[in-house]
Amino acid sequence: MPVEVSEREAEVLAAVGAHLSNAQIASRLHISVRTVESHVSSLLRKYAVADRRALAALASLPAAELSTDGLTGLPAARTSFVGRATEREAVLEAFGGSRLVTLLGPGGVGKTRLAVVAAPALPYGGAFVDLAPVRAEFVAQAVAAALGVVEGPQQPLKEALAERLGQGRSLLVLDNCEHLLDEAAGLADWILSICPGSRILATSRARLGLPGERIVHVEPLPLAGDATVLFIDRAAAADPGFAADRAVVREICARLDGMPLAIELAAARSAALGSDGLLRALEDRLRLLTGGRGAAERHRSLRAVVGWSHDLLDEEERALLRRLAVFAGGFDLDAATVVNHDAAAAATADVLGRLVDNSLVIRLAQGRWRLLETVRDYAAERLHDSGELPAVRERHLRWAAETAAALESLGDGAWQEDFDAVVDDLRAALAGAEGRGAVQHRLARSLARLCYARRFLVESLETFKQAARHAADPLEACRDLHSAAACTYLVADGGRQVIDLLTSAAERADAAGDGDLMAVSLAAAAVTTARNPGWHGVEMPHERLLELVAQARAAGDPRDPVVAAWLAAADAWIASAEPYSADVDLARAAVAAARETGDPVLVSSALDCLISGLSAAGRLRAAQRVSRERLTLLESMSRADPPAAPEIMDALHMAARCAIVTGDLPEALELARLAEADELAGADQYFVSANNLVLTLALRGDFDEALRLANAAWDGWQRVGRPITGMMVPLVVVPAFVHGVRGDEPGHRTWRARVEQIGGGVFRHSTLAGFAEARVAVHAGRMGDAAALVEHLFSDGTNLFFRAYARAAGAELAVVAGLPDAAARLEAAEPAAEENAWAAACLARARGRLLGDRGHVEAAVEEWARVGARFERACTLLLLPGRAEEGRAELAALGCA
Repeated sequence: MPVEVSEREAEVLAAVGAHLSNAQIASRLHISVRTVESHVSSLLRKYAVADRRALAALASLPAAELSTDGLTGLPAARTSFVGRATEREAVLEAFGGSRLVTLLGPGGVGKTRLAVVAAPALPYGGAFVDLAPVRAEFVAQAVAAALGVVEGPQQPLKEALAERLGQGRSLLVLDNCEHLLDEAAGLADWILSICPGSRILATSRARLGLPGERIVHVEPLPLAGDATVLFIDRAAAADPGFAADRAVVREICARLDGMPLAIELAAARSAALGSDGLLRALEDRLRLLTGGRGAAERHRSLRAVVGWSHDLLDEEERALLRRLAVFAGGFDLDAATVVNHDAAAAATADVLGRLVDNSLVIRLAQGRWRLLETVRDYAAERLHDSGELPAVRERHLRWAAETAAALESLGDGAWQEDFDAVVDDLRAALAGAEGRGAVQHRLARSLARLCYARRFLVESLETFKQAARHAADPLEACRDLHSAAACTYLVADGGRQVIDLLTSAAERADAAGDGDLMAVSLAAAAVTTARNPGWHGVEMPHERLLELVAQARAAGDPRDPVVAAWLAAADAWIASAEPYSADVDLARAAVAAARETGDPVLVSSALDCLISGLSAAGRLRAAQRVSRERLTLLESMSRADPPAAPEIMDALHMAARCAIVTGDLPEALELARLAEADELAGADQYFVSANNLVLTLALRGDFDEALRLANAAWDGWQRVGRPITGMMVPLVVVPAFVHGVRGDEPGHRTWRARVEQIGGGVFRHSTLAGFAEARVAVHAGRMGDAAALVEHLFSDGTNLFFRAYARAAGAELAVVAGLPDAAARLEAAEPAAEENAWAAACLARARGRLLGDRGHVEAAVEEWARVGARFERACTLLLLPGRAEEGRAELAALGCA
């Protein structure tokens, strides 16, 4: 059945597919951000997908699956296409037996035009990716930009691509692979291995060399037919009155070896020379090229024609053509004017038009132009020989820095398409920049920020580091390293770099004599480590943390508000050597100090410290109140700012988790859906928001939705080959619990085994898994292992967040199993239950069982209803004479025996 969505939901879905933020969607549709969040949450439920990433991928599927025009980035044809019927049929036939087809042939033979025509005839959607301007290390980014894919937090870009392409049938056209064969082949191999529904059509002068690759050879055009037709068509375009003897045209095409690009270049000159004059000119130019007619000779003749076309230009035209070779990709008139020695725009436009008329420059859509690779290669040689290369590169660098800064200034405006159009040249300009200087540093910093906002997160991290290397001022380098450190929160394995980045920043600040910035850098290193213990396997002894804070205190002026805030936060986090055990009083002082700075990021960080301290002290409801306060800061933080983005994610995740640990399921559901609908938190590759949502749904008894989301998350994790880690515990425990209480033994065993992959072979190794097993045991009457399970649930090592759930469920299991210490277990569980509504209801039910007291059971029914726990309420009704049938009916509706 198709999913029914409203017109407004369809608009929001399309915007999510375009990877717009909620704020950008709200601005575009003239609605509030909260309304956007509501629509995204509704779409997640209607499509039953796990997260915002899946929703974004889904947004592009209907057109891609059901039509043949679903290829994004396909170049618009500006001239007619001639011939190639045999090759087009060969492409279709090749895809019948292979998922990788390469159009193989020399430059100028027409591979790209053939791909543009052949691809839409295939029953797949996807993207056309021009790799000609792309540097080797950015192949994945080029494909991602064409597909509208971005990196999620902690998600490598290749995994994001696999997630998008793994949704259904898709086609990637990788054009001009020859200059980065290894990289293009590596990405193609990854995609074909991970995404069984994907197909790749490549164009190249050399094979990709992958197993199963099918080759379609693209040869020169037949002289008597298609080559002649092409020449006449292009000559008529240059001169509507063109007329020539077909024998002469055939001879011209023979001189050009039937190469389409050479034919087009020659035809552009026919209006000036006529067919006979053109033939004589070509004979003079090509008379030295003797020998066979193989690929090498065809390449030499094409190069000779390009050179001949160049030599016919006047000096203004030659100068602009060679200067345009500095661009890796396309360019607009402003860019062309800058590299043309800042000539007047009108003069540059006039010369550019003449180059287009001569087919040496190709006009693109929206006021942009580009050189064909064969022409660019020749023009680049002329630029090198002219002696102008250093000056033109300097102008290109200046243009790149100004362009990046202008894009950065657009903020939440419509900048992404413009960025994608120029990013290859921004990267190329930065790659060619040497040494320290204001221009190269400005370009690097702007590009890093743009990449972060575009969610090329790894590239942003590396480019901030590059900015630090280009900075002439050590303090600016220090700030770049702080930005790089902030990026690590969203980059897979970023934790392995963060301390080195911050200590390097401290060294730069020290070298510049800025003790305050040095203090902030060192304190930030201590806070980051203490706040994220064991992050990506990075450990730091508590003594070393104390040393860092001591050094920070000695370096900085505590009268500076920012220094004071960081030192206060560090003091609170490292007061105890135990992880997640900030000192409550010191944390309150850190919050007060952070408020003095007026920086919402620092305030949010300090509030997280207070949440940690309150939670460690067992004051879960107080921690929940602080988490709500933290959410009020989100609107004042920019998602394009590296320090702010991880705070936004963490605030959303922790607010939902704090509601869960107090048993406030209505608020937990609202906040978990809010996080899941968020473009940052909902794209977390470690599924933190999905964990919160799935766990909340299961506690409420919304079993079908919980299973759908857990299965989708598991499938996505498995598809990209991620190792199973403790981050997956709730997503794996919940299905085991649901299948267990539904009496589905095969499903229960399957998910138990998956939990054991995480827990070292013991299902109840985690507190949450033990809790789930206790509830299944009580519901199914499995008492054989009750004593050991209860002992585990009351052990000191239980997870703080789930301790109240574990002890309440353990106490009830002790009662049902008739264990001699059941009453003592009830008393022991009481303190934790005072902070958790779910646990309090569970203990009331257990006490009613133990004492045979109907009043306790009825109180439990009311409390379950208040927190929205349908399954638990139904189980409790079974204990009440006269209401058991109501309970059985409710359990049946939930799919439970």
